[in-house]
Amino acid sequence: QVQLVESGGGLVQAGGSLRLSCEASGRAFSNYAMAWFRQAPGKEREFVAGGRAYYADPVKGRFTISRDNAKNTFYLQMNSLKPEDTAVYYCAASLGAVMSTATFGYKYWGQGTQVTVSS
Repeated sequence: QVQLVESGGGLVQAGGSLRLSCEASGRAFSNYAMAWFRQAPGKEREFVAGGRAYYADPVKGRFTISRDNAKNTFYLQMNSLKPEDTAVYYCAASLGAVMSTATFGYKYWGQGTQVTVSS
């Protein structure tokens, strides 16, 4: 069992940067595959990034993921933000080393953090 809490969202102008954090409670954080998803209004939740360094095409070259197993924290550094990046961003975890780009691949989810990019 793991609980996830995201933070770091907010309002930023286009071209700006934000860093999201996902803090996990529970043990053996290093045993979990982690990913970031996002959901814009009226759209389905979509994969953003996960695993060691796998990125969806719209964010390649702009977003970077990292994790600190000693702090039980997973990060998403977002640079060169665009208005189309506006969404609620969710952290997800699945026990095991296999990363998935599908929502059904993850058992544990955070509550989400809002990211709004103004033009």
